[in-house]
Amino acid sequence: MAGRFNYRGIQLLIINCSLLILSACSVQKKISKSAKADVLDTKALQTAHVGISIFDPATNKYLYNYQGDKYFVPASNTKLPTCYAAMKYLGDSLVGIKITEYTDKIIVFATGDPTFLNPEFKTQRVFNFLKSSKKNIWASIKGWEENALGNGWSWNDYSAEYMTERSAFPVFGNLITFSGRKNNPGYYPNKVIENNNFPYFSNDGASGFIDKVNRDLKTNNFTLFINGKDFKEVKIPFLTSGDLAFRILADTLGKSIIGPDAAPSLTDGAILRKYIIHSQPTDSLLKPMMHRSDNFFAEQSLLMVSNERLGVMNDEKIIDTLLKTDFKDLPQKPRWVDGSGLSRYNLFTPQD
Repeated sequence: MAGRFNYRGIQLLIINCSLLILSACSVQKKISKSAKADVLDTKALQTAHVGISIFDPATNKYLYNYQGDKYFVPASNTKLPTCYAAMKYLGDSLVGIKITEYTDKIIVFATGDPTFLNPEFKTQRVFNFLKSSKKNIWASIKGWEENALGNGWSWNDYSAEYMTERSAFPVFGNLITFSGRKNNPGYYPNKVIENNNFPYFSNDGASGFIDKVNRDLKTNNFTLFINGKDFKEVKIPFLTSGDLAFRILADTLGKSIIGPDAAPSLTDGAILRKYIIHSQPTDSLLKPMMHRSDNFFAEQSLLMVSNERLGVMNDEKIIDTLLKTDFKDLPQKPRWVDGSGLSRYNLFTPQD
């Protein structure tokens, strides 16, 4: 019986292996057929740059490769490595601010968290902590080593909502929101605008609602276009700075803050303790980032990873670190420039 059992077992093993091989071949043929019919032969994509790579980690083999080792401008596919890095290094909860507490004051160190006072996030633990603090508040953007706009971004899109400026301490998503009519425009956060009389353009016969807003390239001066027939909100990026962010915060808190431009001494007095205030669950940031391909969330996520790993917010430094560690085994070394894919300098392969 033992010999018969072994023989039957070998028969079944051979049959199963044969079925697996046939199944793998069948899968590869189906993928190839689908790729050809649905992508490669599609008229709309005839002039496009197309690469497809499908890898099976269980067998450590590629099921399909069409120009898989060729470099392409990945656009928002760049958010995939950004998301991976954020999932690995930001933990379960975002570090909203870092605090150094003295006898008479606390120093708030910015971390790049884009959820602070962002209307999408109803719970604001950082704001509540600062509101309840009885000590003087000083602010620091120590560690910020970046520009507001990324390397290789299209500068003339500066006023587009999808190209919001990056910053060490984002507030209200670094967007100013306008609404209302010509004679009574509403906007927030209010501190973005100082003594702006709002030049405006109006079409005859329009109902008088704000329809569009333009901003000067190098100032927070805005022009309103009063062409709308219906009420709506218009969001536009404002020109950021560390000092402006904390002026907005002070106005919202209703208490004074010594901003980074005042250059307070960070070693004045004995330190009582250092601690962190967490803001949001990390996945509450990453899910909308990936679902709607949010550039601002992606950029700030990568900067937060940089701050956690390196103690500075710097794209070039954190990308270099990640490529030498987490992504050192990618089939082809990417040219990775920013967190969102806005930069035309990014180059990845489908196999990557």
